[in-house]
Amino acid sequence: MAASQHSNSLKRAGRGVGQGLLALLASVTMASGAFADDGSRGQVTKIVAQIQRADYEGDRAALRRLHGELTPFIENKELAAPVQYWRGFALWRRAINGFNDNVDPTELQDDLKHASDEFDEAARQDPSFVDAKIGALSCSGFLLYSIYQQDPKSTRIQELVAQARQLRKDAETAAPGNPRLLWVLGPVIWNTPPERGGGQAKAIEQYEKGLEAIQKHKGVASDPLEPSWGEPELFMSLAWSNLNRTSPDLNAAEQYAHSALELVPYWHYVRDILMPQIQEAKRKTH
Repeated sequence: MAASQHSNSLKRAGRGVGQGLLALLASVTMASGAFADDGSRGQVTKIVAQIQRADYEGDRAALRRLHGELTPFIENKELAAPVQYWRGFALWRRAINGFNDNVDPTELQDDLKHASDEFDEAARQDPSFVDAKIGALSCSGFLLYSIYQQDPKSTRIQELVAQARQLRKDAETAAPGNPRLLWVLGPVIWNTPPERGGGQAKAIEQYEKGLEAIQKHKGVASDPLEPSWGEPELFMSLAWSNLNRTSPDLNAAEQYAHSALELVPYWHYVRDILMPQIQEAKRKTH
């Protein structure tokens, strides 16, 4: 219909149709807003994928930059909780990569504190967001380790212990079989004496349990902003554990490391640090 014909038709149609058109325009405007939200979700999803790749690549500069790139989306009520989570994830993994690269402890602690704040805010926005509490739990553990290494008598240690205990209790109550929780708890169990329910065998059992859980749901479609990582990390931890256990199983360690690299061929830590350690250990046994 030509513009002049459209105008004349409206005049003839009267006020009722005019009101109907206004309602239609209003609905179109609302739909446009929904599409705008979809655009934001797409942008956030793209940044999240970049964060996960930068983590595996050990690109700490990119993790800081991508943390900042999520800032504009914090005010989006629909996306606020996942945005805060992935901002926390970026700094958390920046710190973990920093431990591997012997970065200054003060810088690591700063990243962990800010990551913990991001996770706490994600949990505040969505109290059912268990993975946010799991991230905060891990940050508390790494902070505790780093501060203890610097000053075993620090007054912050007891505070962090209490915080970690509460976060662990909350996460285990809400989702005891969460594979990312099992991965985060693995090092804690590894360093806990067997008489207190821990030990190397128990930690390996935890990792195997987490791997079984995550593989059971593999391929199930999910929201890309919902945390679903964990399978490569569990393979990596099983490789590390079999290398470092009291009686090493180097063949198992190598196989688990290969499995991690099959999923993430560009994983800097496994490819450039862990795998060479396993291969060197194998050479020494021959």
